[in-house]
Amino acid sequence: MQVSMEVPDQVARQWGQTPDAIARHVLEDAAIQGYRAGRLSHRQVGEVLGLEYWQTETFLREQNVLLNYSVADLEADHRTFESRLTQS
Repeated sequence: MQVSMEVPDQVARQWGQTPDAIARHVLEDAAIQGYRAGRLSHRQVGEVLGLEYWQTETFLREQNVLLNYSVADLEADHRTFESRLTQS
Protein backbone atom coordinates (compact mmCIF):
# COMPACT_ATOMS: atom_id res chain seq x y z
CA MET A 1 0.00 0.00 0.00
CA GLN A 2 1.21 3.46 -0.78
CA VAL A 3 0.39 6.35 1.55
CA SER A 4 0.75 10.07 0.88
CA MET A 5 0.87 12.87 3.41
CA GLU A 6 1.55 16.57 3.52
CA VAL A 7 4.17 17.89 5.90
CA PRO A 8 5.36 21.49 6.19
CA ASP A 9 8.71 21.95 4.41
CA GLN A 10 10.46 23.07 7.58
CA VAL A 11 9.41 19.88 9.37
CA ALA A 12 10.18 17.61 6.41
CA ARG A 13 13.73 19.00 6.17
CA GLN A 14 14.38 17.71 9.68
CA TRP A 15 13.98 14.18 8.26
CA GLY A 16 16.17 14.65 5.19
CA GLN A 17 16.94 16.62 2.07
CA THR A 18 15.34 14.40 -0.56
CA PRO A 19 11.84 12.93 -0.78
CA ASP A 20 13.32 9.42 -0.56
CA ALA A 21 15.32 10.25 2.57
CA ILE A 22 12.29 11.88 4.17
CA ALA A 23 10.06 8.92 3.32
CA ARG A 24 12.61 6.47 4.76
CA HIS A 25 12.90 8.39 8.03
CA VAL A 26 9.12 8.65 8.40
CA LEU A 27 8.80 4.92 7.65
CA GLU A 28 11.50 4.06 10.22
CA ASP A 29 9.86 6.28 12.85
CA ALA A 30 6.47 4.66 12.19
CA ALA A 31 7.98 1.16 12.42
CA ILE A 32 9.72 1.99 15.70
CA GLN A 33 6.56 3.46 17.21
CA GLY A 34 4.46 0.55 15.99
CA TYR A 35 6.89 -1.93 17.55
CA ARG A 36 7.07 -0.04 20.85
CA ALA A 37 3.25 0.10 21.00
CA GLY A 38 2.96 -3.62 20.24
CA ARG A 39 1.14 -3.02 16.95
CA LEU A 40 4.02 -4.45 14.90
CA SER A 41 6.05 -7.58 15.54
CA HIS A 42 9.80 -7.85 15.03
CA ARG A 43 9.11 -9.66 11.74
CA GLN A 44 6.69 -6.96 10.59
CA VAL A 45 9.24 -4.23 11.31
CA GLY A 46 11.68 -6.12 9.10
CA GLU A 47 9.10 -6.48 6.34
CA VAL A 48 8.19 -2.79 6.44
CA LEU A 49 11.84 -1.72 6.29
CA GLY A 50 13.05 -4.45 3.92
CA LEU A 51 15.43 -5.93 6.49
CA GLU A 52 16.43 -9.50 7.34
CA TYR A 53 16.03 -10.76 10.92
CA TRP A 54 19.47 -9.75 12.21
CA GLN A 55 19.39 -6.44 10.34
CA THR A 56 16.10 -5.69 12.08
CA GLU A 57 17.64 -6.67 15.41
CA THR A 58 20.58 -4.32 14.78
CA PHE A 59 18.30 -1.49 13.61
CA LEU A 60 16.11 -1.70 16.72
CA ARG A 61 19.14 -1.89 19.02
CA GLU A 62 20.76 1.14 17.33
CA GLN A 63 17.52 3.06 17.84
CA ASN A 64 17.53 2.10 21.55
CA VAL A 65 14.28 0.19 21.15
CA LEU A 66 13.74 -2.37 23.88
CA LEU A 67 12.82 -5.89 22.89
CA ASN A 68 9.11 -6.66 23.25
CA TYR A 69 9.65 -9.71 25.42
CA SER A 70 7.31 -10.27 28.33
CA VAL A 71 7.60 -12.45 31.41
CA ALA A 72 5.08 -14.77 29.75
CA ASP A 73 7.39 -15.02 26.70
CA LEU A 74 10.32 -15.88 28.98
CA GLU A 75 8.31 -18.53 30.82
CA ALA A 76 7.15 -20.09 27.53
CA ASP A 77 10.73 -20.17 26.23
CA HIS A 78 11.89 -21.70 29.50
CA ARG A 79 9.25 -24.45 29.24
CA THR A 80 10.28 -25.16 25.64
CA PHE A 81 13.94 -25.31 26.64
CA GLU A 82 13.21 -27.65 29.55
CA SER A 83 11.10 -29.97 27.39
CA ARG A 84 13.84 -30.16 24.77
CA LEU A 85 16.40 -31.03 27.43
CA THR A 86 14.27 -33.89 28.75
CA GLN A 87 13.73 -35.24 25.19
CA SER A 88 17.47 -35.63 24.58
